[in-house]
Amino acid sequence: MKRIFYTEAAYLLGLLILASGTTLMAAADFGVSMVAAPAYVFYRKLSLIFPWFTFGMAEYLFQAVVLLLLAAVMGRFRGAYLFSFVTTVAYGLFLDTAMRLTAPIPVSGWAARGGCYLLGMLLCALGVTLLFHTYFPPAAYELAVKELTRKTGLKMHRIKTVYDCVSCGAAVILSFVFFGAGQFVRVRWGTVLCALVNGWPIGRCTAFLEEHWEFQDGLELRARFS
Repeated sequence: MKRIFYTEAAYLLGLLILASGTTLMAAADFGVSMVAAPAYVFYRKLSLIFPWFTFGMAEYLFQAVVLLLLAAVMGRFRGAYLFSFVTTVAYGLFLDTAMRLTAPIPVSGWAARGGCYLLGMLLCALGVTLLFHTYFPPAAYELAVKELTRKTGLKMHRIKTVYDCVSCGAAVILSFVFFGAGQFVRVRWGTVLCALVNGWPIGRCTAFLEEHWEFQDGLELRARFS
């Protein structure tokens, strides 16, 4: 018999897990997740000029652009897109908090860095999967995948893989523009690897969660976001 997993809890837990996974991947320094990579490159550039500029702030800016592009592709701007930006702000705050908490912790050596990278990638996949199982509009990256899946009728993990590769390409271009070929390593092999394989763990997490839990609403709010 499946256990109950409330969608509101999935929303909050998904944001926390996603922020934690992104932080671990940044600490590993093998390359952050592909969806976060464009914002991370932008953050690294602007933080050199404005020390107060954070990774979370970079996420606000990039995800706002993603929402505008999504509205153009879908041919409409839904009210849910505005709440998606609220989700983005919450995610950014969680991300900045996690970055501050983990900053004093040294991560050195291939074993420790590899462990952080793999755990971070798995946490990101789990966080995204949880956000896909709630009625609250997820952050712009996940909302784009969800909306494009509904529009095209293709499998979600396939849309996710294509979206990840596009994000990875955007990060590569930004890295080259901001830092030149000499510091091109800011988008590393871990970013490319994550772009190529991340759809698979998301698919596995989805299958596992749906096999063991039934997602139900704890509050009568779904109609407000439909």
